[in-house]
Formats: sequence, structure tokens, C-alpha cells
Amino acid sequence: MLPVLLALAFIVILLVIVFIGQSDDFAVSRRIKIAAPAADVFPHVNELRNWPAWDPWSRLDPNIRMTYDGPPSGTGASYAWSGSNKVGAGRNTITESVPNQLVRFRLEFQKPMVATNDVEFSFRPDGGQTIVTWAMSGKNTLCAKIFGIFMNCEKMCGKQFDKGLAQLKSAVEKADKTAVRA
Repeated sequence: MLPVLLALAFIVILLVIVFIGQSDDFAVSRRIKIAAPAADVFPHVNELRNWPAWDPWSRLDPNIRMTYDGPPSGTGASYAWSGSNKVGAGRNTITESVPNQLVRFRLEFQKPMVATNDVEFSFRPDGGQTIVTWAMSGKNTLCAKIFGIFMNCEKMCGKQFDKGLAQLKSAVEKADKTAVRA
């Protein structure tokens, strides 16, 4: 009995050390180069109704419900979503929009966990192309820290960011080729 209690005490102490050692903040960032000028890329992010063409999460649940509020683009535009356990529920609101340079969001998760994060898309010209960076930062809640023991959130979100950026690249470059032919 004593060895079992000692083992349990050791596990509890180890978990406390792991929790204390985890950062209170997190950040995830990915980038991609798109063969189009920033003026062609920017509307795909700034106009929220364009997101289903490239957003990786909306593709995880074909029955996701999206509702839009505010202006169709720019500061104040927002959408709320509700779906399966794969996508949860929440709201994404543009808090700042600088044409062809930057779009910032307040991303509020309601399900499966409650959290509020800052999201930013930046657009940097590179010759006739654009480097798009998708970044998210926020606070690690106790639930997030516990979840982080079993899952690498940076890799998990980063993988979805990579997928979304690749889909954004495809949507923009396809639209750019179509516009050139017209």
C-alpha cells in the first residue's frame, strides 16, 4: 500500500511541476508565399463570407452553421459559428483592418472550451508576390494547460494554419488566373 501511495504522490508532484512549468501565454504562427499582389489576397481574409473557400475548420463539419454580423468586411465585421465537436462554437470579429497590410481579430471560443485569443493576418509584398502570415496568441487557461500535457496545441493549430494557408493560396491563385483570362 505504501509504494502505491508514494507512486501516486510522485505523479501528483510531477503533474504540478509540469503545470507550473508551462507558459501562461501561447503563440502559433505560420506563413506562405502567394503568387499574387497583396491587393488580390487581402479581400479573401478581410471579407468574412470568403472564408469558407479556404478556412480549414469550416471544412471539418459540412453541417456547420455560420451567421454574419456587422459590415461585410473590415473593422466590426464578424461571424459566429456552431458545429460538431470538431469545430465547436464561437465568434470571430475583425478588430482592425489596414488595406493590403493587416487584419486583426478577436477570436472567442465558446465550445468545447471557453477562450479568447488574438489572431492576425499580415500581408507583406515580395516582388509581385505576397507573404501571408497567420498568427494567433492568447493565454493558456488551466484547461488548456491540462490539454497541453496530452496534445501539442502549437502543432495541432499550426497544422490547420498550414492547411488553411495552402487553401488560401490555391483560392487566390486560381481567382488570379481566372481574372487574367477574362
